[in-house]
Parts: sequence; C-alpha cells; structure tokens
Amino acid sequence: MSSKYQVLLFYSYSRILDPVKFRDNHLRFCIENNIVGRIIISDEGINGTVSGKVRDCKKYINKINSYKIFNDIEFKVDFVEKNVFKKINVRVKNEIVNSGIKNKKIINRKGNYIEPSEFRSVLENNLDDVYILDVRSNYEHEIGKFKNAVTLNIDNFRDFPNVIDNIKDKINPNKKIITYCTGGVKCEKASAYLKEKGYKNVYQLHGGIIKYGIEEKGKDFEGKCYVFDNRIVKDINKVNPKIIGKCYVTAKKADRMVNCANADCNKHFSLSDDGAKIYNGCCSNKCMKSGNLRKFDGSGFYEKKLNGYNPYQSLKP
Repeated sequence: MSSKYQVLLFYSYSRILDPVKFRDNHLRFCIENNIVGRIIISDEGINGTVSGKVRDCKKYINKINSYKIFNDIEFKVDFVEKNVFKKINVRVKNEIVNSGIKNKKIINRKGNYIEPSEFRSVLENNLDDVYILDVRSNYEHEIGKFKNAVTLNIDNFRDFPNVIDNIKDKINPNKKIITYCTGGVKCEKASAYLKEKGYKNVYQLHGGIIKYGIEEKGKDFEGKCYVFDNRIVKDINKVNPKIIGKCYVTAKKADRMVNCANADCNKHFSLSDDGAKIYNGCCSNKCMKSGNLRKFDGSGFYEKKLNGYNPYQSLKP
C-alpha cells in the first residue's frame, strides 16, 4: 500500500526583498493547503521541512517552483505513513541556518557539488587524499555519520567558524575536502568559509545525507540520520547498515535518539530500552528527580513550545 503522506526537505539561497510579506503570503498558502512543518524565511532565502498528504505536497512543490528566485531549489522527498509535524511554523530570521558567519556574501565562494554517485565511489575506495568532513553538531554525528568521516566537537552549527582554526591537525589544507550535512544547507556556508580560510580544494555533497540515501541507498552511512521533525532519526543505509550510537545511560548500542524527559534539560542523547527504564526517559538520576518532567512515551519526542509566537497572528483581519 502506497504512503499517503510525504516529507519535503528543501532550501534555496536566494534574494527575498521583503521577507515579512513573503512569510505572510507563504503561511497563508500552507494553511489553505494543509501543509505543516517548519520554514525559515530570510533576506538570503528559504529553508524548510514540511509534510502533508501527497496531493497537498505536490501543490506546495508547484508553488515554490513558480517563484523565479528559487530556480535552483531541489526537493528531497520522503514517503511516510503520517504527518511528521503537528502544526505549521513559518518564521523570519536573519539567516536560513544559524551559522555564526556575519558575511552573507560568503555564499558566493561555496564549494562545488559532488553528486551522490561520485561520493559513493570516494567512500568505497577509501581515498587517502580526500577528507570527508561532517559539519553537523555532536548529537547528530554521534547517532550516525559516513565511515571515516572527520567530525567536529560542536554543540551547534554556529560554533563551526570557531573550530576551523583548530582542525589543521586533522585535515591537511592542501588535500581535497568534501563537506556534508543533513540536506545541504549548512554545507553551502561551511564550504565557503573553509575556502575563505585558505582551504582551496573544497567540495560539498549535493543534497546531503538525505539525497545520498535516496539515490545511492545510503551505502557506508553508519547509524541513523538525525532529522528535525517528529521522527528524530531516519534510516538511511539499505545496503550495509550498522549501529554506532551508544546509550547515554548504559553505554550499550542504541539507535534511538531522544530528548531528556526533564524539560529544563532537554538534552539530545541516544537511549536504549534498558536505559529508558532506569531514569524514565531522563539522562540522569538528577533529571529524573526534577520537578519539570514530561511523560516518556517511548519516542523521546516532545513538542516544542513556541515561546509566545503565534504563527497565525499575521493572518488576523
């Protein structure tokens, strides 16, 4: 039986002259067409993950493709059995991904694309003159990454610029570097920043982990891919999968990613079934005794509070 719902992952670095007006019109379209998810609008472009019924997602794709400014956009499409979001959230921010890089024009220096088929060849041949650089956060690469990838000790992508000067002991600046992330949006700026810092032979995996999973069945991606929706993690490798995540509580292998049930902590970590029983979905005994616990239902996902943000306020008459 075919899936009735889709998940769309997309981004585009494009000039949006009036982000607030665009956001209002875009939000209205999403509501009228039953699209839910998270979308960031900025004067530098759009970045989003949305879901809905197949027919509504098709309308959404057609709508985005109708804008000439998004002529480079590419949708990574996943089929699911139900919506992976509960509501629509379209917000205007300074950047479409928080990079910590103040110069937005740096995007013009981005690294050339490596297509998934060529990237697979690099992984299979274990080339000594190529570095595979994961630009994602700790909690993302700890649950899943490409084999032999160089990882960074960062809690958020905005920390990326601060660690680049300290990776020369891991990466020879004269060798080829291929950056990768979940869907590609981070690598656009990461690859550009590396070139700005003197790394000349810099490339990026086109479409990130998700596109690689779609086109190359995820071969040599170890573990699961962290995704920013209710699923938390997604299977990528259909060829030679393995578990690399370790339960934060028991240290046993685990490929389930959760948020700590203590709302004041909300730490991302891997959790096994045995570990979940010990602290009731929390990361520690201290958190389990917290007065701000959320009920652990096995998924480890808790709907984020919007901190007073009302996505419908701009639609009021």
